[in-house]
Amino acid sequence: MTQFPSPNHDERALPITMIVLHYTGMQSAAAALARLCDPAAKVSAHYLVDEDGTVQALVAEDRRAWHAGASHWRGLTDVNSASVGIEIVNPGHEFGYRPFPPAQIGAVVRLVAEIKDRHEVTRGNIVGHSDIAPARKRDPGELFPWGELARRRLALPRPTKNLMDPQWTEGGFLLALERFGYDVTEPMAAIMAFQRRFRPELVDGEVDAECRMILLALLLPKPMGDE
Repeated sequence: MTQFPSPNHDERALPITMIVLHYTGMQSAAAALARLCDPAAKVSAHYLVDEDGTVQALVAEDRRAWHAGASHWRGLTDVNSASVGIEIVNPGHEFGYRPFPPAQIGAVVRLVAEIKDRHEVTRGNIVGHSDIAPARKRDPGELFPWGELARRRLALPRPTKNLMDPQWTEGGFLLALERFGYDVTEPMAAIMAFQRRFRPELVDGEVDAECRMILLALLLPKPMGDE
C-alpha cells in the first residue's frame, strides 16, 4: 500500500459501520486517481485498488471521504460519515466494463477483511454503490465477484438453500426490499440493484419467483448460501 493523499475530506459525524465498494468508471487508473485527488472535483475515497492489486491510500479512515453522494442504506442517509469507501479500477459500463482480475480481487478481499475487523462492520453493511444509490449508480456491477467475499464472510452470501417462494406481489416485494435496506423510491432501479447484487446473471427489473425467494432468505436470521 502506498500513500497518495487526497485533499477531499472532512470530519465524520458518525462511527464507521459500513464499507462501500465502487468501480472507478474511468478510462484509466491514472485518470481516476487524478480525479479523486482534484480539489475541484470534490470526490474522493479512502482507497483505490488498481487492476494489478496495487492499493493507494487516499484518505485516512478517521476522516469522511466523499464517495457515496446522495445515498441511503437501512435508514442511514449520511453514508459518507458512516463508511469506508473503496474505489476499484475498472472502466465500468460506459467505457468497456470487464471482469475484475484475480490480483485486484485478492487485494480487495484483504483490504475489506482488515477494515471489517478494525471497525467490526457486519456483513450486511458491506455493499456496492448501486445498493445505496440504485437510481444513480450501477457499480461495482454484475461482474463483481461478491461470492469471493461471501466465502470469506466479508459480504452476505447469495441464498441457495431451503428457498421458498412467499409469492409476494410486486408491492409486497418492494416493502420487503425496503425492510432489507434499499431505497425503493424508484422501484425499477431498486429491483435492478438488488438483482445486480444477488442475481447478477439476469438484471431485468422484473420481480420473479427467484428474486422473491432470495430476498425472503436474506431477511431470515441466517442466510444460507454457498460460503
